[in-house]
Amino acid sequence: MAEHKRYQKLVADTQKNISEISPTDAAAKMKSDNVVLVDVREKEEWEEEHIPDAIHLSRGTIELDIEEKVPDPETMIICHCGGGGRSALAAESLQKMGYKNVRSMAGGYKTWKALGLPTAK
Repeated sequence: MAEHKRYQKLVADTQKNISEISPTDAAAKMKSDNVVLVDVREKEEWEEEHIPDAIHLSRGTIELDIEEKVPDPETMIICHCGGGGRSALAAESLQKMGYKNVRSMAGGYKTWKALGLPTAK
């Protein structure tokens, strides 16, 4: 398997420009009214299993679809993917679009699931 060094560097550089949130803290924040959890994984990953109450906006289309799903730029948006890389890139894009309260879930869905947090099919 390739090491994906350029991708890893891109993600590491991006993580310097965004805020991350732990899965445990994300689960607690989900109980608030003004929080949206966005799963940026591919549709097949979402359909296999996902976090309850999350919405699916794949990394490839999030910039096109976010304004319809989350029109208020003050809403807290927590992005997550499988391991934290794609969600970091998505979070940075959303910040550039004017969203003011964006987080990337550290460790992604893998860490969420490893912690025994709820999942749905």
